[in-house]
Amino acid sequence: MSATIISCAVTGSIHTPSMSDALPVTPDEIARQAVDAVAAGAAIVHLHARDPETGRPSPDPALFEVPVAAVREAGAVLNISTGGSAQMSVEERLAPAKRWAPELASLNMGSMNFVFAGAAKRVERWRHEWEEPYVVGSADRIFANTFDQIERTVSELGALGTRFEFECYDVGHLYTLAHFADRGVVEPPFWIQAIFGILGGIGADQDNLAHMVTIADRLFGSDYVFSTFAAGRHQMDFVTASALRGGHVRVGLEDSLMIARGTFATDNAQQVAKAATILRELGRTVATPDEARELLGL
Repeated sequence: MSATIISCAVTGSIHTPSMSDALPVTPDEIARQAVDAVAAGAAIVHLHARDPETGRPSPDPALFEVPVAAVREAGAVLNISTGGSAQMSVEERLAPAKRWAPELASLNMGSMNFVFAGAAKRVERWRHEWEEPYVVGSADRIFANTFDQIERTVSELGALGTRFEFECYDVGHLYTLAHFADRGVVEPPFWIQAIFGILGGIGADQDNLAHMVTIADRLFGSDYVFSTFAAGRHQMDFVTASALRGGHVRVGLEDSLMIARGTFATDNAQQVAKAATILRELGRTVATPDEARELLGL
């Protein structure tokens, strides 16, 4: 059995500064937490950027410079988001990866409702005026990832040598990936990140994990590598469930702000270290960045 890859999503575009003091916002904070996550066992670092003054998600490629350099210096696999946020244009979402040509880029495999409005109920005081409308407004936004947008992303970033983390929020997204594979638009090995617990996507029910693996096996056979993460309180449960199935895992403050029920994580490295402990207790070894590169064909 191969070693298990831990990915770490350091900041994302869902949580806001008012939700946790641990959420990194400035380029230096994101870089520092990324490096610490690698030291704790992360082989892949998934990056977004934020306005350093307000913490708002930003597509500005210049804000990625310090974190990109830090991840590369640490030797980890660099994975830049092409999701950005649902409020960004496709051009904005692609700009950071086109500027920095990462080894990996995330690619959402379908348009969807992506709702996190419920998080607003847990915030007592907002630090910045943009935060509450942004969070509450997610109930009235579509996260667009059309077939043309997917193909454009593959074409423009593939030309730079970037490969893809195919983010699948529902079973239909696996069939979308199979469609592009059948047409030769994308080539194996496919790095599939199955995502559970986002309102608008497939629920955080472990029967759904079993079903996603069954369908992926049917569609891709031995041509794919499977990883899983779940949002919020389900995060570590799905680390365990994925590992028990021989899959890989993702953690990070993008996905959950907590380290245990009722306890905020102090940083991304704390979550990575906990995931690494779970894997080792289950008899798995934690993949190095070079082992991840070999497994994913980077």
